[in-house]
Amino acid sequence: MAGLKPNIQTNLQNEIDILTSIEEPCNLIVWNDEVNTFEWVIETLVEVCGHSYEQAEQCSYIIHHQGKYAVKQGSYDELKPQCDAITDRGINATVEVIV
Repeated sequence: MAGLKPNIQTNLQNEIDILTSIEEPCNLIVWNDEVNTFEWVIETLVEVCGHSYEQAEQCSYIIHHQGKYAVKQGSYDELKPQCDAITDRGINATVEVIV
């Protein structure tokens, strides 16, 4: 950036700061499998995601019938530790940017 006028350089840096500070919304996706029980998935969603039992139960049925379901929305930084906690329990989960 050598040779740029100070106000142009400042404006460019402000634009970069704004672009890098915006967090895209993400979904925490839980995937169906043939290994984990409904009760284990429900218990996990209650403990890790803070769902009520009823909400977790509904999510588990949708996961079972559709193959996957976005059980929670938020920023990547918020959802990544929850995703890791779910996968640590043997349940397949991913964090995906909402398009």
